Amino acid sequence: MNTHHQAAGSYEVRLATHADLPGARSVMLDTFYREFGYGYSPQWHTDVIDLAATYLETPRHALFVAVCGDEVVGTTAVRAQGPASPPHPAWIAERYSGDRTAQLFRVYVRAEHRRRGLARALVDAAVGFVAETPGYEQIYLHTDTRIAGAEGFWRSVAKEVCDARDGDPDRNQTVHFEIPIPVLAVPADPR
Repeated sequence: MNTHHQAAGSYEVRLATHADLPGARSVMLDTFYREFGYGYSPQWHTDVIDLAATYLETPRHALFVAVCGDEVVGTTAVRAQGPASPPHPAWIAERYSGDRTAQLFRVYVRAEHRRRGLARALVDAAVGFVAETPGYEQIYLHTDTRIAGAEGFWRSVAKEVCDARDGDPDRNQTVHFEIPIPVLAVPADPR
């Protein structure tokens, strides 16, 4: 099975194309404004302005989309970049720095399309991509636990490495996770 293309009910999960970028950007920006409540922040979201350069034209990076018909309803991205912002504990930034870390970004599904397995299918596709891409040794991500369902979802697919919540509900309530890279089966020698 192609890990970069799969069906999820009436949805298709696949690598993004240039035609998908406006829809993917819309999902991301809507998430920043409607879900996170703080909108676009240049220090955190520069990738969203030039999705093509960041994800389609940069080796070892990828953008996955969930589509229903012609509409992009979900996204997940992979970048070879450790955590930089929002501010994270120094040991986390050091542990996951460099290009050996694949970081999952922009795991967003429009509210009306949730609870259908799309986030899991998007993450599975991204993890498959990382497993097939030389040079990655670990998969890192962080989530803001104020987003409904986010913490529970990540606990179902990843291992917590640091709970950095500070108790102030007006600031990021971040938990850091790692996902093991699956070992791909090596084809048998045909000799």
